Amino acid sequence: MKLIKWLVVFILTVGICTVLYLTLFFNINDFKPQIVDAVKKQTGRTLTINQDLSWSFFPSIGINIGAISFSNPDSFQPQHMLEINQAVANVALIPLLSQEIEIEQLTLDGLTVNLVTDKKGKTSFYGLGEDKQTTQIPAEASNGQAMALSSLNIGGISITNMQVNIINQQTKTEQHFTLSSFTLGQFSLGQFADMEYEFDAELAEMKLSSAGKGQIKVSDNLDSIHINQFSITNNFKGESLPNKSLQADLLTDVVIALNSKDVTLTISQLTLDNIEANAKLALNYGNTIPVIKLDIEFGDIDLDSLLPKSATDASEEKVATVSTESDKEPDLSALKQLDLTLNLKAKTIKVNNLLTQNWQMNTVIKQGVIDFKKLSAELYQGNITVSAKVDARKSVPTYQFDKQVTGVQIRPLLIDLAEVDLISGIANFSAKGEGASLIPSKLKQQLLANGQFEVADGSLYGVNIPQMIRSAQKKIAGDLSAQDAQELKTDFTSLTGSFNLLEGVLNNPDLSMSSPLIRLEGKGTANIISQNIDYKLITKVVGSLAGQGSQQDTLKGIDIPLSINGSFQDPKFALDTDALLKGRLNQEKDKLKDSLLKKLGGF
Repeated sequence: MKLIKWLVVFILTVGICTVLYLTLFFNINDFKPQIVDAVKKQTGRTLTINQDLSWSFFPSIGINIGAISFSNPDSFQPQHMLEINQAVANVALIPLLSQEIEIEQLTLDGLTVNLVTDKKGKTSFYGLGEDKQTTQIPAEASNGQAMALSSLNIGGISITNMQVNIINQQTKTEQHFTLSSFTLGQFSLGQFADMEYEFDAELAEMKLSSAGKGQIKVSDNLDSIHINQFSITNNFKGESLPNKSLQADLLTDVVIALNSKDVTLTISQLTLDNIEANAKLALNYGNTIPVIKLDIEFGDIDLDSLLPKSATDASEEKVATVSTESDKEPDLSALKQLDLTLNLKAKTIKVNNLLTQNWQMNTVIKQGVIDFKKLSAELYQGNITVSAKVDARKSVPTYQFDKQVTGVQIRPLLIDLAEVDLISGIANFSAKGEGASLIPSKLKQQLLANGQFEVADGSLYGVNIPQMIRSAQKKIAGDLSAQDAQELKTDFTSLTGSFNLLEGVLNNPDLSMSSPLIRLEGKGTANIISQNIDYKLITKVVGSLAGQGSQQDTLKGIDIPLSINGSFQDPKFALDTDALLKGRLNQEKDKLKDSLLKKLGGF
């Protein structure tokens, strides 16, 4: 019992002596000037410690730091970039006896971060990366002698009730994030430390819940930060989202080189609902406009699965209202603050039931110009290649494009794209165009384009021109009740032509179609705004029309006029019977004249 008694007395004595030493001989406030001066010299900003530092002895030895603030650049509002309501550092006892501070746990509560972008584009981080003069200014201790900070080690950090406010005065927008918790494990320079977080955010039209964990390492010489195996899960909810919710998971590594101001982000795994991808981002923030390079590769992308399963009348009315109200040019001014090189690949992309494979896109956005240097894909057994440029440096954007389509099976393409079953065959197509304005209504009106097309070994659907000619033959022969029910399809070996587009009207002056039975030439217009067709065709019979028994092709060699009118979705084909009869009469007159001349020549 005596041993236990003396042991308790010894522990109490050591504790009392420690308290007396810390309170009477070790003035922790001697470190305040050193800390404030070091921050000022390294950042040019003001660190304010509003209260005297004090000790707490229960349940462990701790330093109560109280309220702290770190300033934004001059003239910024809010004035403070960082504010802390309460900070407590639990310290190890033995190192204190050698005037060394080893923080076992740092706890921050009520941390507020205000990240501001002013009207000129400067951010709260402006100037933090600049080199500062490091002239040593010794801080005087309370006894008149310089106080040295031998070492500082942190065993862990815990942050609760953190608020992040992102304020952009250029776009007049604000975003607010609430960090429920952030923890950092045992931390030493040059060694990885575990970290974990949870936060919620109220964005413009959605809510975000995010959680993540990984490891972080700061180099020995404080010139780099490495975040390893950072796993993040994000859940988005909002009325504007596909199916009102979206989940995104990613696994990434981040390397920040502070000296060269380079950031490298490697996403080894990205899942967005049923879409999978990997990516690599390289960022240099040393210039006024950061330089960004992004390489991203997707697997199969089914955008249709992200769209609502059914469209109600109300949603359609809403879309129509939005389209009507979008009578202003989109604000592309942010493109002037981008220097981005984007390389994208995708195995397949499905949208609006249109399936494409092997996408490759190389795009550069710089000084307000989007340059699609190359966009290529495989579709319906063929290929598409596009280059384009959008110039957003002026209030009304301008654009130009060059498009090539080769070897595409056009019938399934048109059916999947526009539900139009009009033509089949192997299509080659080229078009060049330019225009101004990105307002949907003006986009069609102000687009200037020209090109040419060729379709081989195909068919026209919805019309059987040989059948129409056979019916005309029967009517000319006096059989007005004759009917010939066959598939509404006209086969051809080639279909070629050129076109130009002006003020929303597509003009084709030189359509030419060849088949074993007929030759067809045509010209006309198609209005892409009203989606109406006005087209005239001239057909000639050059072969024998099958299915007529021993009847002769009495229309062979005669110009047979056809017309196409109606809409793109429901075209109407008609035979100009009056012109046909006139042509037939002229043919008979010519035959009678030739016969008469032969007879007269016989005398």
